[in-house]
Amino acid sequence: MKNKYRNIFFLFGLIAIAIMLWKFDMSWDELWSNLSKAGIWFPAVVILWVFIYMMNALSWFCIINDGENKSKVPYWKVYKFTITGFALNYTTPVGLMGGEPYRIMELSPYVGTAKATSSVILYVMMHIFSHFCFWIMSLVLFLCLYFDKINAMTGILLAIIGFVCFIAVYFFMKGYKNGLAMKGLRILTHLPFIKNWAKKFIENKRESIEKVDQQIADLHKQRKVTFYTSLGLEFGARVVGCVEIYFILLIFTSDVSFLDCILIQAFSSLFANALFFSPMQLGAREGGLAIITSELSMKSAFGVTTGLITRVRELIWIVIGMALMKVGNGRKN
Repeated sequence: MKNKYRNIFFLFGLIAIAIMLWKFDMSWDELWSNLSKAGIWFPAVVILWVFIYMMNALSWFCIINDGENKSKVPYWKVYKFTITGFALNYTTPVGLMGGEPYRIMELSPYVGTAKATSSVILYVMMHIFSHFCFWIMSLVLFLCLYFDKINAMTGILLAIIGFVCFIAVYFFMKGYKNGLAMKGLRILTHLPFIKNWAKKFIENKRESIEKVDQQIADLHKQRKVTFYTSLGLEFGARVVGCVEIYFILLIFTSDVSFLDCILIQAFSSLFANALFFSPMQLGAREGGLAIITSELSMKSAFGVTTGLITRVRELIWIVIGMALMKVGNGRKN
């Protein structure tokens, strides 16, 4: 990627960080007091994400190297692009607005634009698909653990969530089988303001778009080992992410169930993703955590503090991601 484009991404990230710090709804003394109470568990939470991002990067690395012609991009580069890509996504109101173009532009010199685009689209699909699989698993877990506590209202809500998740899984599998790039662009041709651009883009880039769709379909049809390995790593990253909730709740009580932590993580992430337009899901995650901890007979204050520590951890990794953008950018051999 040219340095001028990288600098644009970098500047955007710095502006977003400044806005987040400015709008942080807590005084520095109060924030420091909460982090001091966390003790060793706060650095443990930050370090945990070193390994979660390793799993995310390995999932994408498997997709990049799924063909006969292996790419020349080293794993540590993919790891760097993964962290910075997520940092950019955290800073955008709708998500997937900065991280994905950045990853494509950084990866293109190694594998070409078509392969870079298809691998990024596939990884984003895998990342989102794993969320729905995780929510379905958590729904089954909730029914097994708390079936006797389900009332009519909760039952209706669980039924709606289950229906939406299964429908999403169905459409994702259709997308993997038939490709998704052309269908997505054709949807854009019906939207105001960008429909003319989308039509022109399809006309000029039809061959490249069809190539991207072919690469997406080939992964599921011909290289199932790579497909399920990548999905397994992403799903595993969701489960390992529950350890963060476990570490934070240990600040308040030693009577913590990891299975409950899975339910807390699943519900809070579902609530936050429903309000995807909020950068860093500001307020959405804290609200979701407060609701689910209360439902599991915990103090709702536990959920609020958990959301606070999680937000600070995200901010730290956003700063790390922005810093990595300026490191190790030598020319490809």
